Amino acid sequence: MFGLGKKRSRLGKWLDSNDLTQGWLSSESKLNKATISRLCASDDNTPNLKTMQKILNAVRKVDPDAKQEDFWSI
Repeated sequence: MFGLGKKRSRLGKWLDSNDLTQGWLSSESKLNKATISRLCASDDNTPNLKTMQKILNAVRKVDPDAKQEDFWSI
């Protein structure tokens, strides 16, 4: 069950809208669950470029048209 009153970032909202879990993103991107959780909780958190690339590679397996600007303003 998604959206239980938690504050979500654009990345977190994207996961929710595609019925994907943070665990899925963690395993696909090979990133720590705590990192994914932090990035899904608030738009104030911006990953470094290497982390961003790993996340985008995983996201593009579901949405090939996803862009960095969809999740983070740089």
